[in-house]
Amino acid sequence: MRKIIHCDCDSFYASVEMRDDPSLATLPLAVGGASDRRGVIATCNYLARSYGVRSAMPTGQAKKLCPDLLVIPPSMEKYRRVALQVRQIFARYTELIEPLSLDEAYLDVSDSDHCQGSATLIAQAIRRAVEAEVGITISAGVAPNKFLAKVASDWNKPNGLKVIRPDEAATFAAALPVERIHGVGKVMARRLHEAGLFTGRDLEALSLPELVTRYGRFGQHLFHCARGEDNRPVVVSRPRKSVSVEHTYREDIETEEAAQIQTQALLEELKQRLQRSNTNIDAICGAFVKLKSRHFQITTVDRRVDAAVPPSDVYRDLLSQAWQRLNMPVRLIGLGLRFKTEEHDGSGFKQLPLEFQ
Repeated sequence: MRKIIHCDCDSFYASVEMRDDPSLATLPLAVGGASDRRGVIATCNYLARSYGVRSAMPTGQAKKLCPDLLVIPPSMEKYRRVALQVRQIFARYTELIEPLSLDEAYLDVSDSDHCQGSATLIAQAIRRAVEAEVGITISAGVAPNKFLAKVASDWNKPNGLKVIRPDEAATFAAALPVERIHGVGKVMARRLHEAGLFTGRDLEALSLPELVTRYGRFGQHLFHCARGEDNRPVVVSRPRKSVSVEHTYREDIETEEAAQIQTQALLEELKQRLQRSNTNIDAICGAFVKLKSRHFQITTVDRRVDAAVPPSDVYRDLLSQAWQRLNMPVRLIGLGLRFKTEEHDGSGFKQLPLEFQ
């Protein structure tokens, strides 16, 4: 039986900014892009959330919900430094750490001898250390598997702790709304509701073959989650699958020719990001271009490439295909590279010479 802790910093970017400037704590605060530049909210404090402001919301919409909302640009380098401090606290208790983002991670403390081997006491110690040493709060969920630990960490936010004991797992999962199951978005939730399935207990009434027949492979996921089951291990490191850059423009890009010009700057940014990622260029297996229209329609065009660096005309062709498919002005352009998922030895790193010629 595993002992898993899911740790999630509370409104991370906003919390760091309030730590550095306590006067911000009394204001509805968001970190994100400016509304006049089609920005979106990256995160916001709980005061802003009381107005209905949420992550990934367009900043313009957020300002309508909360006219007094203060939106500040992100300071990613600062957030990375703070995230490293938090990660170092995790490492005092276990080497089995699976980061999900800068501000959250799974910890497997099954074999940890800290705090008498108690996952609950370890979670409490981590939360105290983060608040005392980093100056922000963090919520934690303790459970026998990753699925339940992640649900639990959100249960008593902010600055909360929820423990699900192994003998409580099945009962807890049965009472969960289906929306709490990882992977169930708005569309899937609507499908489940239309079928009369609202909780884990409703799903439990269906057999595995029935769920797979209705929902394909995802039906198997639903079957196990409804019973509080999840056998996924904590993965300490994962091979990078892709690297990408994208930009949302203040004014729509009206023509393909103008989009090609903008792509030159994005290619330079992609080259720099690839260099920072320290990824072996021999692992490159694909390239892609993403476009988003003024009406938020999205299209992505991929192409398999050799392990060698793809020539810049690959992106010209991909953008042209994407433009013809969308056939309207765009507000966002993104470029990226995909990598082989097999582990490589990490030797022979090279800089990717991406240039238009």
